[in-house]
Amino acid sequence: MDDMELHGPLINQQGSRAALNTPVLVLDLDILDRNIDAMAALAAAHGVSLRPHAKTHKSVDIARRQRAAGAVGLCCAKIGEAEVLADAGLTGLLITSPVSAAAAIARLAALAGRSPGLIATVDHPDVARRIAAALADAGTSLDVMIDVDPGICRTGVASPEAAVELAKTIAASPNMRLRGVQYYCGMQQHIEEYAERRAAIVERTAYLETVIAALSDAGHPPEIISGSGTGTHRIDLELGVFTELQTGSYALMDKQYLDCDLVGDGAPPFAPSLGVDARVVSANHQALVTIDAGFKSLSTDGGSAVVTRGAPPETMVVFMGDEHAALIGADIGARLQPGDPVSLTVPHCDPTVNLYDNYHVVRGDTLVAIWPVSARGRAR
Repeated sequence: MDDMELHGPLINQQGSRAALNTPVLVLDLDILDRNIDAMAALAAAHGVSLRPHAKTHKSVDIARRQRAAGAVGLCCAKIGEAEVLADAGLTGLLITSPVSAAAAIARLAALAGRSPGLIATVDHPDVARRIAAALADAGTSLDVMIDVDPGICRTGVASPEAAVELAKTIAASPNMRLRGVQYYCGMQQHIEEYAERRAAIVERTAYLETVIAALSDAGHPPEIISGSGTGTHRIDLELGVFTELQTGSYALMDKQYLDCDLVGDGAPPFAPSLGVDARVVSANHQALVTIDAGFKSLSTDGGSAVVTRGAPPETMVVFMGDEHAALIGADIGARLQPGDPVSLTVPHCDPTVNLYDNYHVVRGDTLVAIWPVSARGRAR
């Protein structure tokens, strides 16, 4: 039975969140909208564009709310995500991972013909030439940005000289237009201490400026300088190099980012709108009860989940397998009984969302909508 069959009749019934079958992915609509509005206002105040990363939420419904708040488009990690958003009528899409396989390049060329404002990233001249050939065959054109490696050695050109060489290759193709550069410092996003994170970004931004200077000196000044993330957005706005932000997790938030001092004053600028609701399924021990949310319900790469409702905040959450986790705390077996609800803040939002078919959208304790995780599993 799918979520709409299970829970559709609960929509707009007062207090219906308590009746949800668990484990279930829950999204607080009021908090979501406050997060979206806050980031949009911050970017606008600094004269910077906002192109939020949809790899976090994978949702057409959330993407539409971000566009309505002023975003110029959306970022997508993979072409599959971009196809989903494009087919829903969303424009201004930026594919942030290089597309290199022949089948994917053919899809990219086709997408370029039906997705206004589409931008792809490239990081190698050979791939740029393959994309150019596919575009010529399809009779279409494409805007591209040069992906610059910030030191992760994952993707991106590895030097200013390589960026210039790639820019020359792009300029030689009548089917491609160079728009700028992408620079995402993923390793620095989760440095918890603000001053340490700021120092790391200042050093990496200085390197980015050498790439920008090299491109400009070679006659290819970048129009768009795209990057940043939820962890470094305040620092990047202060430094003033990026022309647009690719922030993603701010809309949902998770334990990883809540553990970081994002602003420098210890106060989180965004609240967690995303959670997983679970229930106690066994309570036969004084200091431990078992809930119905395990590895299949929560990502594990960001540590453990945090209890937000239903048990004391100091309760420890320990995974106990695919289907279960333990809540450990003094006398918790006396406080909680089988069937009692518990809400959790997730460790890492992106992979947790990808475990579910739908968001259960709530206002307070009432289910108000069910939204599909539109691009779930679109990893290619």
